[in-house]
Amino acid sequence: MLKPLNKNIILKKEKVENMTASGIVLTGTEEDTHNVAEVVSVSVDASIQLRAGMKVVYKDYAGTTITMDEEYIVVEEKDILAIVE
Repeated sequence: MLKPLNKNIILKKEKVENMTASGIVLTGTEEDTHNVAEVVSVSVDASIQLRAGMKVVYKDYAGTTITMDEEYIVVEEKDILAIVE
């Protein structure tokens, strides 16, 4: 398990469905995905009120991608734009 330091937040990127309601598969690249992710862990130094399991929107090109058992993104708290409710 990753433990973030220095006001960082660990996110797990949400997978985007590329299928219409009628079942047609849409083609595209990863760049076409939106920047919504689930919070995995928050540093104790972070000043924003986030907890594991919340969905957030983060800035384009923010953070560092780390691949362990899954792919995670480590972002600074200033790169979190909104909370998805």
